[in-house]
Amino acid sequence: MSKDRPVLVLTCVDDPTSDVVIHELNNRGVPVVRCDPADVLACRLDVAACFGGDARAGYLQTESRRLDLSAVRSVYYRRPSSYAAPRGMSVQDGRFSREQAKHGMGGILANIRGRWVNHIWRAIEAEFKPTQLAVAGEVGFAVPKTLITNNLDAARDFAKDQGQIIYKPLQNSELTRADGNALMVWTDLVSPGELDESVSLTMHLFQECVDKVADVRTTVIGDQIFSVRIDSPYLDWRQDYDQVTYAAVDTPPQITDACRRYLARFGLLFGAFDFGIGQDGSWVWYECNTGGQWHWLELETGLPMTAALADLLEIR
Repeated sequence: MSKDRPVLVLTCVDDPTSDVVIHELNNRGVPVVRCDPADVLACRLDVAACFGGDARAGYLQTESRRLDLSAVRSVYYRRPSSYAAPRGMSVQDGRFSREQAKHGMGGILANIRGRWVNHIWRAIEAEFKPTQLAVAGEVGFAVPKTLITNNLDAARDFAKDQGQIIYKPLQNSELTRADGNALMVWTDLVSPGELDESVSLTMHLFQECVDKVADVRTTVIGDQIFSVRIDSPYLDWRQDYDQVTYAAVDTPPQITDACRRYLARFGLLFGAFDFGIGQDGSWVWYECNTGGQWHWLELETGLPMTAALADLLEIR
């Protein structure tokens, strides 16, 4: 493949994971164009695409680079910003502006030919926890008993049947504390007494509590699979990274096969799978993040994950 065909990296400004991939591609002499699609609303990105007749795919102009969309080698869809209306707009105008940008940019970018890691539409489909749970069971993972509901009686009956349950968000949201710092909603135990009428205000995900001895993050990058055991005193190990220890482990063949079937069902080339290791050594599936973090695990274990990602994008 011609070396002048760039890799397009779609992500926000503050994304260290993309930084290391771009650095690796630069070291290999592979050109890269980095872009945050949301910049179209901040006057930092010009886009034009024509359709019909013999029209070309169009171009994308950042503050420093111009990209012919028909020349893209591959796309790394990582962590683009949410579309935010320009300052000073009314609420109605801002809503209109965001929707036009979202649908215009999304449609233009989705038409880029070449390898996607992962394609925007496939990634969106695979974000929904109920869909993940259904597919995970179908491909052979051990899936915890799970209830998704806004019905208080259903939640109380589930808690009574399972004995001990946990709550986890159906989707991570950008939340802040009163002081402006980020607010995280951790996976946590829920007692029956905590279930009240507020359950009816939105959808909730409740799950049986797995009697685990450790967690595992299994990162699939194309044909390569990397599993890291994560030991922590917390139910949700993300609560304190200073108390976490890591160790690279072999991935059981049945887990490898199920991971590949799962990604194939969604048309994905990358997936960050989370598991719990039960008292009997079995791996219990929790979720799969199509844009999950992985680089810190490479730093902790030495697993060659950056090189694997760059291989996938370089398409040698």
